[in-house]
Amino acid sequence: MTDPKVAARSVPADAHAAPPAAPALEPPGPPTLAGTRPWRYAVGMFGTSIPINMIKGSMILFYVDILGLDVRVYGAVMVVYAIVDAIDNPVLGYLSDRTRTRWGRRRPWLVVGAPLLAASMIGFFSAPTSLDGIGLVIWFAVFAILCEAFDSMLNANYGALLPELFRRERARAAANSLRQGFQLLAMVLSLAVTPLLTTKVFGTEETTTGFTITAILYGAIAVVAILFMAFSAKENPHYAETARPRFFTTVGQIVRNPRFWSIGIAGACYTSAMGLVLAGLQLDVRYSLGLPVSDALFLQAAVILISVLGLVAWTRVVRRLGAALTWRLAFVVLAVSFIPLFFANGLVTAILAGILVGVGYSGMLATNDLIVARVLDDDAERHGEHREGLFLSAFGFFGRLNAIVSGLALASLAWFFGYESGDAPGAQPDLAFRFFLCVYPFALCVIGAVLARFIRVPDGVAEQNEDAAASTQDVLARAADEVDG
Repeated sequence: MTDPKVAARSVPADAHAAPPAAPALEPPGPPTLAGTRPWRYAVGMFGTSIPINMIKGSMILFYVDILGLDVRVYGAVMVVYAIVDAIDNPVLGYLSDRTRTRWGRRRPWLVVGAPLLAASMIGFFSAPTSLDGIGLVIWFAVFAILCEAFDSMLNANYGALLPELFRRERARAAANSLRQGFQLLAMVLSLAVTPLLTTKVFGTEETTTGFTITAILYGAIAVVAILFMAFSAKENPHYAETARPRFFTTVGQIVRNPRFWSIGIAGACYTSAMGLVLAGLQLDVRYSLGLPVSDALFLQAAVILISVLGLVAWTRVVRRLGAALTWRLAFVVLAVSFIPLFFANGLVTAILAGILVGVGYSGMLATNDLIVARVLDDDAERHGEHREGLFLSAFGFFGRLNAIVSGLALASLAWFFGYESGDAPGAQPDLAFRFFLCVYPFALCVIGAVLARFIRVPDGVAEQNEDAAASTQDVLARAADEVDG
């Protein structure tokens, strides 16, 4: 699963390579395409979030702590998987941008990708308990890569619809807030409720049956939500009339855009930090707090509930201060929140600290995607092509660094604290997961906050064009009234 709005517009380093005059992308139109309701689009986030959050939130517990996969092997697999995923992401986005069908550019990919992701997730959590050694490594690697590839397919297409369906800043901010709200609801299910379902309702803390049953249940829910969204969203047919983007030309223009690197790296700091939180929370509850894994339900539920409430508040802050300033502020709040979490010594103190994490997290949710959408608008205005899929997938390259960060962070627990797996936790597993859950995310967010401080975010190009068009229409209407008079 970032941030939105305005700041001063700067000229990118590759401005001289851009066309001298921005071509007209489309005639002025309504801020939201007819037939597309924000909540119908937003509900898709519920479907795309459930599978990947269960995977990222339970994969270490499932493979390392229960099945006994060595953390160093886990780290190596994550590095390889991240490299593969960083390569296939731009390809998937490129193919999506070039797709031309009677059903639209994005819908076919969403319809195909939903059941494939669900099936891959079920396979991921169905590893036979008899597997060990190289067999376990291969099973883990294959299904991890498949899950991330189909998740990338879905999110490249789903994310590309946001700037297309909602052209005005207010409509876009509202749709983004709704979809982030649905993401938080999905997190309640796929993160907070999952430990209860997998270790209490359908299985135990030492068995894997509960994970398989839960994956089947979540997969069915995700497919229904994604398909409902896919058949409800009305894509803009004008976008399909533009020239198909060329892969190497587009990639060259993207990598020469300084905003791609600055905003991408800053965003990766935030997503990597939260990725560590998702991956390590259940084991932090087990080792650092000394509680059953199922008690993670209370901590996760508290954080998500605060995030839901905070999302409303941060959206109002965005409207008052603008996306860029709010984005920078949220980075600082999120970084600071990890300090009290490190010192939590019980469920109550962990929940209190988690509330602050939820505040900072909701601020990033309310702003980060809007910042990225501004970059997409600016690119389309300058180059005259709608290639949101490839551009978002290129941004996804930085998101794929999460897997490398998570893998290296987990492997470091073996080097620094002696934690190798559930079978060999070492002498300080409690301190190990305090570092994993708090120190590493804090450092990442500090880096992101410093970078964000110096980033200049593009102006709202689409918003400016539509406002100008509306002003022109008002003038013409008044002139017509005077003539009629």
